[in-house]
Order: sequence, then C-alpha cells, then structure tokens
Amino acid sequence: MRRALGNIEQLQVGKPENDKPLQDFLAVRCGLSRRAAKAIIDGRSVWVNRKCIWIARHMLHTGDTVEVPRAVVSAAKRQPGSDRSGPEEKSGTSPSRPSPARHVRVILETPDYIVADKPAGFLSCGDPKSVEMILRHQLHIPTLEAVHRLDRDTTGCLLFAKTHTAFNAAVEVFKTHGVKKTYHAIVAGRFPHVHETINAPIEGKPAVSHVLREMASQDASFLKVRIETGRTNQIRRHLSSIRFPIVGDRMFGLKTARDPRLMMVSRQMLHASGLELPDPMRSVKEGIRAHSPLPADFRQCLKTFGMGK
Repeated sequence: MRRALGNIEQLQVGKPENDKPLQDFLAVRCGLSRRAAKAIIDGRSVWVNRKCIWIARHMLHTGDTVEVPRAVVSAAKRQPGSDRSGPEEKSGTSPSRPSPARHVRVILETPDYIVADKPAGFLSCGDPKSVEMILRHQLHIPTLEAVHRLDRDTTGCLLFAKTHTAFNAAVEVFKTHGVKKTYHAIVAGRFPHVHETINAPIEGKPAVSHVLREMASQDASFLKVRIETGRTNQIRRHLSSIRFPIVGDRMFGLKTARDPRLMMVSRQMLHASGLELPDPMRSVKEGIRAHSPLPADFRQCLKTFGMGK
C-alpha cells in the first residue's frame, strides 16, 4: 500500500516484501535506480516506523511503514541514472540534494574579498561542484579561495579571498578569533532560556557558543547563535548535547520522529546569517560586514512550526 500524507510518501511493507532490503524496496516502490535509492538512504531521509534508517541493507518486515519526503523522491527521479529502465550514470550530487547552482549570489565585494550567500547542498570547496568552483567561473577569478567552510547543507555568509596573499591574511584573523560569526537555527523543542552559553570542549578543544532565543512554539524554537570558536560541527554538536537538536540534522539530530513534520525537513535548519571581521588587507579601520537573509526553505520551516507568517 502507498499513501501520500501531505509532503510525506508513506509506503506499507506487504507480505511479498518481507525480509527485503530497504534499498531494493525503495527502488521498486518509488521507481528509482538502486543507486538513487541508496543515495536517499545515505542522506538520512528515510524513516522506518518513525526511526531514521541509514543502512541500505536494513531488512524490512511485513507491516513496517517506510516514510520519505516526496520532494526527495521527486529530486531523485530528476537525477541522471535514476530511471530503472535505463543505465545508471554517475552523478556528483546525491538525489536528495539540489542540482548544481548556475549562479551564487555575492553579498559583498571588496578589492580583496568576496562574501557569498552559500546555497544548501554544496560543499564550500574541495569539489568540482563546490561553491568555490562555481564562483571562480562565475566571477572569472581563478585564484579565488574559500577562507573558511560551512557544512554542505548550511546556508549563508561564506568568505572568499581573491588572492593567496589575501587568503593567508584572513586565515590569521580567524586564528586570533577576530571574527564575529552569527547563525540562526531552528531546533526541536521549546528552548527554556532567553540566553544560554554552552561552554563544552569538542574533541578536546575549547568551544563556546552563545545562544539567544528569538521565538518559540510548543514544538520548536528559533535561535540566534554566536560562536567564539569554530570547531567542526560546533553548533550542531552543542545544541544536540543539551537536547535541542537542529531540525533536519540527520547526523546529530533526532533519530526518532514522533512528529511527522520533522520528516518533511530535508536539511538541517542552520543559516550563517552574519559575518564581521576587520579587513586583513587594509591598514585603516575598514571592516568586512555581511548579512544574509533567511532562505525560503528556512522561512517555510518556521511557518511549519508556527513561528512564521
């Protein structure tokens, strides 16, 4: 049996499908290639009996309920090689990710730096389809380098240097913690504090996050977070550690979804809304200050949880 509940595709496992691997089940029932089905599972967008499952060979049993966002299935079908009737082609992006951006918005440009508005679904650098490579071609600056990184599914302010000299100068500013980074996040649960500081080491290194509650509903909260340090996945780890994981975070977030709205969110709701630092290449007191507005899917998520207009 197959039902569509809002934006969720709900699939019931029948007797003939007992002991069938999740990957094969999704491929057949959703009309996907096995490669596309595995990519959806790897992206942690599949729920079995309301538990997030990321093992392709997870065995299903009669009566199990498999749920996956309809948007994820639709995106998978648009990817090359997703049709089971044709050959599987290699694809550089997961079916749960958007296809490569043709244009990345530039928020701010100085003689030495660019601040870009990073979209979701792209690496910051180190990949042929990264934001760094897109901007190199878009702006015709082959020497452009990302000064720092944002997670693949985190959106917002991302700093690039036009030359390697400017890159080295900016890295030194980051090392001295002379950068003010502000994020916005939507977390599961009603955050009880107006202000909270999380001071908890990550991998043995100091990590400090300052949290401000901007809005809250019964089931979720809208937070502003300023970080003093830039440890890997710092905000995601810190908020998860105090039991307020970021909505849509498949790695550090909820592994069980009693609320079906949580399954509809295809990425972590974390946005780098502000970036401020002294210009490393200017001797006068000039600074780099950039702001990125909340993206459309973030605003939609706020509405879903009763915190938006």
